[in-house]
Amino acid sequence: MTKNDEEVSVIREPSVEVNQAQDETKGVRYAVTGHTEQEIDAELEKLEEASVSQGKRRVFSSTIFGNPKYFIWVLASFASMGGILYGIDQSLISGAGLYVPEDLNYGPNKESMIAGFMPLGGIFGAIMVYPCNEIIGRKWTIIGACLLYTVGGILEADAQSWGMLLAGRMILGAGVALEAATVPGYIAECSTKRWRGGLVSLYQVMIMLGLLFGYIDAAIFVDVSGNWRWMLGSSLLFSTIFLIAMLFLPESPRYLMKVGKKIDSYVIWKRVRGFSTFEEKEEFFEMEQHVLEEIEAGKGRFIWMDFINKPRCRHAAQYAIILMIVQQFSGVNSVNYYMGTLMHETGISKQNAVYTSMIGGGTGFLSTIPAIYLMDRLGRRTLLLTLIPGVFIGLLIIGFAFLASNLHTREGIYIWGVVVYYLFWGSCLGPTPWVVGSEVWPTYLRSQGLFLTDITNWTGDFITTYCFKRMTDAMTTTGTFCGFYAGIVLIGTIYMMFLMPETKDKTLEELDEVFEKPLKDLMAENIQRMKETWEDLKSFRFRRIWVLSN
Repeated sequence: MTKNDEEVSVIREPSVEVNQAQDETKGVRYAVTGHTEQEIDAELEKLEEASVSQGKRRVFSSTIFGNPKYFIWVLASFASMGGILYGIDQSLISGAGLYVPEDLNYGPNKESMIAGFMPLGGIFGAIMVYPCNEIIGRKWTIIGACLLYTVGGILEADAQSWGMLLAGRMILGAGVALEAATVPGYIAECSTKRWRGGLVSLYQVMIMLGLLFGYIDAAIFVDVSGNWRWMLGSSLLFSTIFLIAMLFLPESPRYLMKVGKKIDSYVIWKRVRGFSTFEEKEEFFEMEQHVLEEIEAGKGRFIWMDFINKPRCRHAAQYAIILMIVQQFSGVNSVNYYMGTLMHETGISKQNAVYTSMIGGGTGFLSTIPAIYLMDRLGRRTLLLTLIPGVFIGLLIIGFAFLASNLHTREGIYIWGVVVYYLFWGSCLGPTPWVVGSEVWPTYLRSQGLFLTDITNWTGDFITTYCFKRMTDAMTTTGTFCGFYAGIVLIGTIYMMFLMPETKDKTLEELDEVFEKPLKDLMAENIQRMKETWEDLKSFRFRRIWVLSN
């Protein structure tokens, strides 16, 4: 911490027994920080003076988007481009995988390794999430992920052997895992509570847009000589754009506060969030207060044990991990990575399989767009429980399609199932685990929490991708989709009905109260909610169930 940082007074101790406003003037003391608006304004003036004396006003002041109201969307949009890299790789291998085996002379066993070893590389990337986020911060972790992705993409496109292609897939997977764990948390730490869910949902929209781009790229190059090399190499365009964009985006203000750079944190917060409302002013100092308290609480002990010993941390971990497990074992990876292969198995030619895959990709992309709006209007719980039955039905349709004896009937039912599946998955199971995984952790455990969700994500991705061919051989394609995947979605839905809390419209600090609540109390509240919902359904009071907040 610099000398000027030390000279700036720290608002950390709340006044005694302050639980509500004493009057409606600027002299009121607020329960969150225990300070008046006048005191907070005076503190901000000191920070502004300190930033001017240190030349900090120049930090990121070159942007043309001077209004924080618009700049936060610019930041979220460019940061979410990491989702395009995540999505495009899944769909590119779907098309390229139809042609690579013939050129590099390998069989079905190695085909599953090429698809599955990208998420295996993701597991190694997930292991790097915690140290990278702690040592170099959110921004430079994302930049490092871009560099890994670029190296992996070059190796893929120029692969002269199966081993070279495999190495490229694993390096690329490590890069995607790094950014997949870091980007949602980075956006959440820069966002206001009102828009946090929608802005993090934008990352899932970008994943689905990447899937669509991958299918389009494959269709563009399918008739070109060396088609699969062009398909895989086309992703380098997006990684280059993402890398350049991240060089001009700021570090997370919460991370800067955590490492003792309060003035830098103030300057970035002013650019990204602004101080136009008292809510923004107080949240800045509330964030500082929680960061300092959590750092102090973590000194001299192994804080990883908090995931076991502290109910607040344990509840958050089990919630985020279970949602990620349900997402990864809902069949999405098998559909994404093997879209072309599954299309071909229904009787469609390789070339037409590549073209037809765009139907699923387009549906998935369009279905995620409403989540940006609905995530913070309906809430995480209502949105997920409303739409997840559609995911279950889509899996049943996909599975039963392979029982049809008529070739054209099989093709039609399978495409119908993919459309239904993506239509619902894209707005519920797609974005919700990412939103939850980015917001539920206390600041001092955020890097560890991101590590846990990322490990869960990539382990599930690897299992359902690498083992998919073996699963269909053992259980048949119908059994895999209708029994295994649909069964896990059903079990996950039951968990969500009873043990899923609502986290919308809460600051990252207010979530402490949500997860400190005993599970039996949460279950009792959810049971009461379900009874009220059932009564509303019977009485056709739909507006009481799906209430849109402002």
